[in-house]
Amino acid sequence: MKIIVTTANDVPGYKIVKNLGVIRGITVRSRGLGGNFIGGLQTIFGGRISAYLKLCEEARQEAYAELIHQAELTGANAVIGMRYESNEVISGVTEVLAYGTAVLVEPIG
Repeated sequence: MKIIVTTANDVPGYKIVKNLGVIRGITVRSRGLGGNFIGGLQTIFGGRISAYLKLCEEARQEAYAELIHQAELTGANAVIGMRYESNEVISGVTEVLAYGTAVLVEPIG
């Protein structure tokens, strides 16, 4: 089943028929030695730091995939109010959290 995900508090064209509660997807990632070396070199020259960009995007994708999995487990067909948050757990180790409210929606009309 395809899950509708939105940062809004509703889904245009749909009505919320049941609130299933807050759900989240989380991942914790670290930079490897190679990534730190390449990222360090890229910071010397300035501009886009692709080594860290890739790490961040992969972490967000993992957290998002876990959010979708949790939505499926609750029986939701949509997630509203979806957000990302991140924290550094210890130096070089970052937590990325995707969260929102799992809901059941039906088309209006």
